[in-house]
Amino acid sequence: MNPTLKNICRITVCSMALLSVAGPIAAQQPLVLTMERALDLATEGNPDMKRAFLSMEQNRELLIAQKASLKSKFSLDLTPASYDKSRQYETFNTQWYTGENFRASGRFSITQPILWTDGTISLIDDFGWQYSSVERQGGSYVDKAFNNNLYLSLNQPLFTYNRQRMQLKQIELDYENSHIAYALRRLSMEKEITQQFYNLFLAQEQLKIGEEALRSAQANYEIIKGMVEGDLSPRSELYQAELNLAQSQSAMANYKVDLANQQDAFLKMLGLPLDQEVSVLAVINDQEKIDVDVRYAIDHAMDSRLELRQREIELEKLDQQMVVTKASDEFKGNLALSFGLMGDNEKLSRIYKNPTQNPRVELTFSVPIFDWGAKKARIKAQERAIESANLDFVEARKDIEIDILRTSRSLDNQWQQINIAKQSVRNAQFTFDLNTIRYRKGEIDGMNMRQYEDQLSSQKMDYYRTIINYKLELLNMKILTLYDFENKAQIVPITEEKRKEKLK
Repeated sequence: MNPTLKNICRITVCSMALLSVAGPIAAQQPLVLTMERALDLATEGNPDMKRAFLSMEQNRELLIAQKASLKSKFSLDLTPASYDKSRQYETFNTQWYTGENFRASGRFSITQPILWTDGTISLIDDFGWQYSSVERQGGSYVDKAFNNNLYLSLNQPLFTYNRQRMQLKQIELDYENSHIAYALRRLSMEKEITQQFYNLFLAQEQLKIGEEALRSAQANYEIIKGMVEGDLSPRSELYQAELNLAQSQSAMANYKVDLANQQDAFLKMLGLPLDQEVSVLAVINDQEKIDVDVRYAIDHAMDSRLELRQREIELEKLDQQMVVTKASDEFKGNLALSFGLMGDNEKLSRIYKNPTQNPRVELTFSVPIFDWGAKKARIKAQERAIESANLDFVEARKDIEIDILRTSRSLDNQWQQINIAKQSVRNAQFTFDLNTIRYRKGEIDGMNMRQYEDQLSSQKMDYYRTIINYKLELLNMKILTLYDFENKAQIVPITEEKRKEKLK
């Protein structure tokens, strides 16, 4: 090793030892991540995943609220005091009178929606106390009494669709759709994280290869310098060796910049602070070929793809909208029934001494006559929307099949590229080792040696890229089919419940 470099190393080691003893000032420990750990961190910290999770939580709370609204509702309305005084003309007696009223009242009700019929049944109790006085030409009259009206009522829509059931179904579909969106975002994030993970890995490996090239260039420079000083090689070779060393140093600087950029992008996607040092741990070795049954892949995708279920949900919602559209100007009715007891008396204890029954029956109908074709046009517009959604569903199935076929072909092509890249690395390494010996003997010049170094570095990186590309295509096939051909297992997308179980 160069004496100068030895001194620098000694100073560095001593400085680090002093810092460790002197105090707690220390650099932040780098975070070493595997692929599985990176995916877990992204699930918790990635902004898009957080938004998808919050949307799912929002729809879950809306579904809870809707189911709660179908249970009995208890309410109490109080009017502690109400006072009014007015002067009016009584036509029957052709005279003016002055009326004064003071009231205190309350209403307690229990309302129960009926999901099966879209009706509502209620038990209501109106209780109050009233003081009234009237002054007219013939004298003054005063009345004060307690009153209570307890009755049971039923309100039932007729000849129309069940609005309560449809509203509940819509919220259930929204909740299911948000689950699917979360799972799809998780799969999409897995692909993005994997791509960023391997980009960072390639940047790390490129830096390692650059360090090897720099050490080789430094060693060659020292050898050529000694040969030139001993008049065993022309000075031009020393100049070329210096240029090779400078180029290696410049390449190292570029690799460090690229590594820093890849780290920033990776940290942002994971939702981690940008000042966190991070490195990835991956094993890139000889990849075995994975057999993919294309027909099975397509069939499994058609049965499992969540995007197709989203299309089905869209069609269900359009069908519901069609029901609403047809009911926009429909013949419908409403039945209102109520029965109870009403009583009043000056004394509270005798309020029901002479009760009065108050039955009520009301049947109403709404009969549309002529709307100038508005309803018919709306129905046709909704039919076109349904036809368009059905067409999108068919095309989505075709797109899935095309993507699977394309990925299958790409896998075959990438496998061939791996074999070619592997052979190219062997050839480049053999050529580099052979020419290194020739270079140090002075049989070839530094410019040629630089080309062999670059060729070896390039072939190593190409080999890594071909394996990574093959792995990415396997991941793409897994996402497209929801089947892991590498492990022979079906993929169940992570939903809210599975996410919570995994965190426990």
